[in-house]
Amino acid sequence: MEDFNSWKDLLNPEFYIKMGGFWLILFIVFAETGLFVGFFLPGDSLLFVSGIYAVEIIKETFGSTGSDFLDTTILASGVALSAIIGNEVGYYFGRKAGPALYKRPDSMLFKKKYLYQAHDFFEKHGALAIIMARFLPVVRTFTPIVAGIVKMDKKEFLRDNVIGAVLWSFILIFAGHYLDKLFMEQFGINLKEKLEYIIIVIVLVTTLPVIIKFMFGKKEDFSKYENKDFE
Repeated sequence: MEDFNSWKDLLNPEFYIKMGGFWLILFIVFAETGLFVGFFLPGDSLLFVSGIYAVEIIKETFGSTGSDFLDTTILASGVALSAIIGNEVGYYFGRKAGPALYKRPDSMLFKKKYLYQAHDFFEKHGALAIIMARFLPVVRTFTPIVAGIVKMDKKEFLRDNVIGAVLWSFILIFAGHYLDKLFMEQFGINLKEKLEYIIIVIVLVTTLPVIIKFMFGKKEDFSKYENKDFE
């Protein structure tokens, strides 16, 4: 069991893997969209690093299948299922109570601007936004809620939700697992010893579009939402 030493641990994917393993990983993935507070937790980096530890995670939880591929598939499948359920919870919350969020005051864990940004992202990309949002931090937390608020067709949402969750989980987890093997076999580099650099790179890659938009994009006018009726 890993001990909690500082708030920096909350941003370290390895901390969650060693502290709670398989079930904590699934909970964090679910919480990111199902509980609407997980946007500050490691998402993409958690999946990539989980892929590196896939065999160990499955062995400790269920016992190893004896196949790296099957162990990694079990992990990716569990993450995909958790991501699907989280999005569905977010969607139905949006349908039932979402409009009230636009009147909710900002807090440390909730900012209305994130909801506005997700709304704009959804309107710009349509149904494809559900799939694309999986690969964008913060946006993936609020896009399902927006889909529920605008009453996107349930079957279409479920379809895109499944596609996005499967692509997100399998791509990142398998990338982590097999890149770790590739670097070890070809270059003698153990990625487990380079996790700090890997996490920094993943965070930069996934947040770069947001940073560029913030630095160079035109300032968004969110006042257009203030009196808009989302009922």
